[in-house]
Amino acid sequence: MLYHLFDYIDSAYDFPGAGVFRYISFRAGMAAMFSLIITITFGKSMIDWIRRKQIGETVRDLGLEGQSEKKGTPTMGGLMMIAAITLPTLLFADVYNIYIILLLVTVIWLGGIGFLDDFIKVFRKNKEGLAGKFKIIGQIGIGIIVGATLYFHEDVVVREFQNPVSIEEGVVETPAFEDVKAMKTTIPFMKNNELNYEQFLGFLGDDVTPYLYILLVIFIITAVSNGANITDGIDGLAAGTSAIIGLAIAIFAYISGNAIFSQYLNVMFIPNSGELVIFCAAFLGACVGFLWYNSFPAQVFMGDTGSLMLGGVIAVLCLTLRKELLIPVLCGIFVIENLSVIMQVSYFKYTKKKYGEGRRIFRMSPLHHHYQKGGVPESKIVTRFWIVGILLAIITLATLKLR
Repeated sequence: MLYHLFDYIDSAYDFPGAGVFRYISFRAGMAAMFSLIITITFGKSMIDWIRRKQIGETVRDLGLEGQSEKKGTPTMGGLMMIAAITLPTLLFADVYNIYIILLLVTVIWLGGIGFLDDFIKVFRKNKEGLAGKFKIIGQIGIGIIVGATLYFHEDVVVREFQNPVSIEEGVVETPAFEDVKAMKTTIPFMKNNELNYEQFLGFLGDDVTPYLYILLVIFIITAVSNGANITDGIDGLAAGTSAIIGLAIAIFAYISGNAIFSQYLNVMFIPNSGELVIFCAAFLGACVGFLWYNSFPAQVFMGDTGSLMLGGVIAVLCLTLRKELLIPVLCGIFVIENLSVIMQVSYFKYTKKKYGEGRRIFRMSPLHHHYQKGGVPESKIVTRFWIVGILLAIITLATLKLR
């Protein structure tokens, strides 16, 4: 809103300083700062309100050290994260940008599903929360919206240049280009690193390709969203990991939305995707600000209100920037947490059927509980997972040059 207001003031009245709102870097900085202010300043008031409403975490006895102390800790803290992402984005981003609209819908949609789950757990005293099938239906719903928008919306294009700018040779003329409606993605660590879904799936028929792409989008959003939800098991783990991922995605968004940098690095140029930097800045500020109260020992938990939203947002960001094939690396923490649960459950069922007694691969799943059962302090587990997350983010960013 402020972006459009100051753009009008600058165009109509040439007001000194109003033009600064046209710079993505300035608006991203403001979005991050406002997001931090919202979470840190108003977070305490929200925690007190949640405590007065007796919205406390119900903890199942898993035999973990320090678990009993968490009982009664305020939950639904994801509400402050939703506010800290949504408000700065509305203030500083171009709210008519299709990518911004898509991300805001994702935040509200998945945050709403998580809120329903937390509401049932807390107020209805049902530890199971929202039935799994309804969560899946909700994730499928947002997957259909995102997939159909990316495939059919006229503003979702990639720009192909006929005479690329060469920074090293000092060429300064405006390059000729064409905006193409093509469903492409980036293949990491490959020299010719673009994959066209329509050509790749073309042998199945043009009528089938949109549905297959939408199914892929549904799978990615569901997997990453559930991965973040599973990761949110100990203080600061999900928020810190999401902050690291969000920073890496912000760098990709800036490069993909900049004609000069995208050509120099031979990265797919996606018109109007630069606005996602502002959203990523708000996302990063919300995660870091939430850690103010969620770091060990946590004063508030995000609940499914926050964790489902975080994973879904990360998935949609990767899809809009055509970096979905990087998710297994960039979101490696979420992936391994998901896999640890799948492996544990599958192996337990297999051995129970074969030997009459279920056996386990890990002491407990997901993986962070395996280390807790081994006596590793909670804060050390979180710090080490963050370090691994940073290494994975660096590897992901290295794909810009390593091909």
